[in-house]
Amino acid sequence: MRALKQPGPVHRERIESVEGHGHALAFMLRAGTSLNQALTQPLLEAGMKSATLTFAGGALGPFSYVMPGPSDGPAHVAYFSAPRSPAGTTRVEIANATFGWRDGAPLVHCHGAWLENDARRGGHVLPHETIVAETTMVRAWALRDVAVEADTDAETNFTLFHPVPATPDEAGVRTIGARIKPNEDITEALEAVARRHGIADAIVRGSLGSLIGARFADGGRVDHHATEVLVRAGHITNGRAELDMIVVDMDGAVHEGRLIRGDNPVCITFELVLEAR
Repeated sequence: MRALKQPGPVHRERIESVEGHGHALAFMLRAGTSLNQALTQPLLEAGMKSATLTFAGGALGPFSYVMPGPSDGPAHVAYFSAPRSPAGTTRVEIANATFGWRDGAPLVHCHGAWLENDARRGGHVLPHETIVAETTMVRAWALRDVAVEADTDAETNFTLFHPVPATPDEAGVRTIGARIKPNEDITEALEAVARRHGIADAIVRGSLGSLIGARFADGGRVDHHATEVLVRAGHITNGRAELDMIVVDMDGAVHEGRLIRGDNPVCITFELVLEAR
């Protein structure tokens, strides 16, 4: 399987996971606000400490994003392109986001696919610079008893989200927040999270990250070593996982399909939310 040598020491524990109780929420993105504020404010008002979110449709403008890029030197195995800001409004096809915290402030990490000058593009949305141009429905799976914190990661030399225990909450659906580390096959890691928590059947909610290229069940492939990805659909049935993903390459081109099990390693990180059935 493909692998990248990260700049720092390899963590012994390849999967971080925290079990909690999830709450399904739906709300509208408020036009005229930053994407970061529009996605986090309703969750803060509901007392949530973390969430995975997804929305389809709507428009953003002004809109800024970056694409996965080559290494910027020995500090990182992959980095980002320069920011891009298309003129006018940009129509969203689908976007997933993780709500967490950095330096005590709410922050979302958002990947998506959209139409840009009638071309299908994708990448990593800059949430503070991007403004919601059109009211849009969002679905969220949020937790009070699991927080997501951004901390410096020695292995990758990035500041990354990871789950930590938070305020106890006995209500809600059994839900796991997890972070998968580099070079772990994402499908096998998903199954490992489920086994760790004694779950045989589950649904993947939201979720996003990066892969070292991609290999799809229909024979399609992405050969770029860095990609930005998001889950369109995913589940575990009798302990066996399937993931249908959107994969954005280093040119911003969008690929999609069901991943092959055992041949899709994580590049930098993968933020996963798993809801038990």
